[in-house]
Amino acid sequence: MDDSGKPFPSLSALEWAQRLVRLNTVSERSNLALIETIADELRALKVPIRLTYDDARAKANLFATLGQGKPGGLILSGHTDTVPWDGQAWTRDPLAAEVSGQRLYGRGSADMKGFIGTVVAQTSRWLDADLPFALHYAFSYDEEVGGFGVRRLLADLREAAVAPRLCIVGEPTEMVPALAHKGVYRWRCLVRGHAAHSSLRPHAVNAVEAAARVIAQIAGLGDELRDREPRQAGFDVPYTTAAVCVVAGGIADNVVPEDCRFHYELRNLPGVDAEALHRRVVETARSLEPAMHAVDPASGIRFETICEMPAFRAAPEEPAVALALRLAGEARTTNVAFGTEAGMFQGQGISTVVCGPGSIGQAHQADEFVSLEQLGRCEAFLRGITGEQAAAVVGG
Repeated sequence: MDDSGKPFPSLSALEWAQRLVRLNTVSERSNLALIETIADELRALKVPIRLTYDDARAKANLFATLGQGKPGGLILSGHTDTVPWDGQAWTRDPLAAEVSGQRLYGRGSADMKGFIGTVVAQTSRWLDADLPFALHYAFSYDEEVGGFGVRRLLADLREAAVAPRLCIVGEPTEMVPALAHKGVYRWRCLVRGHAAHSSLRPHAVNAVEAAARVIAQIAGLGDELRDREPRQAGFDVPYTTAAVCVVAGGIADNVVPEDCRFHYELRNLPGVDAEALHRRVVETARSLEPAMHAVDPASGIRFETICEMPAFRAAPEEPAVALALRLAGEARTTNVAFGTEAGMFQGQGISTVVCGPGSIGQAHQADEFVSLEQLGRCEAFLRGITGEQAAAVVGG
């Protein structure tokens, strides 16, 4: 506690959060410096770790186990990558990890290096406590660009027959347990046409016009969902949404465009099949291709998956939710608007909840910060894992 009675992080927790913020792990870069920083600490404490790499071995997930072989098992999960800060009006160095006005500033401070640093800082304490259950760290790469790293981490756990019982994903919820979020699915649509001088339009396949017809179908789908889909309470937008957010095509006013691409996303409510909605978009694209092929058989439309982040909903009576409420000292829960890796852990049969320090209102913004009060609340939450109530829930 500080002089005002507000929770305050230990020096170790704050220093670990600062150490991680100072490491540039924007998704387009390697995260290995951060992973090895944590791995070195855990190796020194004789904690077993598992690393899973991307194809280029430029990025890695870290999975560590305190109390290997013990029953139950609780995962503390966080992603190590951050979004970039190019073009944002920062007034501070995004990598300086400056503490000012009871806040820790820097890219990733809220999303979500404050949580990861606070977790790592507790390692010695948890080892000394000799917990009656296994405690796991799961720190992933490439969450911000599609949740790709955690898929490899979970595949590795399945292969190794490691089956934790509970998971807490430490995304910024202001330490209020979050029970639900929408899914995030994104696709890239690539339209190949046939170029010609614009005066010879009938001899061409206009890629931009074909893309526009598919885009119109997506807009119509969004309208349909807005007008007809059953609402789910607790979300800022209580229905599934569709949006086209990137479009590029054409080279000159007098050239029928040969190529066009666009990106679109679906943010689906829990229980809504995003893939089924996407198939409706694909069907529209396929209906356009016969006329395209009649001019040029090489023309066509294809889709590439950019992101698959499943929706998440936990039942209020689930063990992970009960544990998070006890540790946070909260009687309330919330839903969040952003996507997390929670749905992927839940998909493996692991009871999961989202709860971590900071606000999503600061994440991805210029001068991103997490308050020291939030880090202090997070540390108190984590230290509660040594209690008897936690052992009863996690041990099963």
